[in-house]
Amino acid sequence: MTSRVLCAGILVGDLFVPPLPRLPMAGELLVTDDFLMGAGGCAANVAVVLSKLDVGSRVVGKVGRDSFGDFVTASLAGFGIDVSFIGRSETMGTAKTVIVPVAGEERRYIHTVGANADLTGQDFGPAAMSGVDVVYLGGYLVLPGLQPAAVVELFDAAHRAGARTLLDVVLPGDTQASMDDLRSILPSVDFFLPNDDEASHLTGENDPERQAAVFNEAGAETVIITMGADGLLVRTATDTRLLTAPSVEVVDGSGAGDAFAAGLIIGILEGWPLERSLRFASEVGALACTALGCSAGIPDRRHVLQRMSPA
Repeated sequence: MTSRVLCAGILVGDLFVPPLPRLPMAGELLVTDDFLMGAGGCAANVAVVLSKLDVGSRVVGKVGRDSFGDFVTASLAGFGIDVSFIGRSETMGTAKTVIVPVAGEERRYIHTVGANADLTGQDFGPAAMSGVDVVYLGGYLVLPGLQPAAVVELFDAAHRAGARTLLDVVLPGDTQASMDDLRSILPSVDFFLPNDDEASHLTGENDPERQAAVFNEAGAETVIITMGADGLLVRTATDTRLLTAPSVEVVDGSGAGDAFAAGLIIGILEGWPLERSLRFASEVGALACTALGCSAGIPDRRHVLQRMSPA
């Protein structure tokens, strides 16, 4: 497939534990169903979902010179994704995450940043940008080597080439990130996609509408704050609206935000009105929650469109 989207950001070797009834006690062996290993991280997840929805992409990111790096790269290539711009860190191993879901509780994550720390502005060249209509950067704020000036340069180059830009962030539990880390970048962002927890931390505001206003006022063109089962809030310079979330039986919410971003990119590429794009993206994000892993629950585009059609 022709690469219409550049997916940049974190790449991770994910190990998913199936949903547990409870956490084991100290020293206890808790037997469960088989684990799932997958290529994850924002850049990988968005690229995989795009592939499932019949859109080609290329990935820019960093993995280690190890078996996890081989696995991530081979997994993405297996989906027809262009992996020729994935670099190998000489000093760090591939990033890894263990995902532990427990019934009735939020998922727990154990993560090592690994080679993602080696991603810098020098990893983005003209060849990586060539011919793409959308540039997506995911996992910003856990990419310590990618400085704000480099992100601005990337997004401004995208705009000069006629591409649209999307920015997503990740905030670890001990983050010191704030609006100061985004002020120079947001004027170059067409779509900013934080969830409500991230938006609250960054802005200090509890109300999603006020959170979105802060980001708009800082320069982001369209702000979409995702709120899980509570739907989403979208705010532009001229409009603010709430959209409800589709109803699904949740197995594992991992990757739902990345799947949402991929669905939104489809709408951008198709030239759909914003509300239709957001409805499609919401369906894709919801379907990601119906199976273990980040994308196993997502079928083809036809199935998603059928879910949007009135009965």
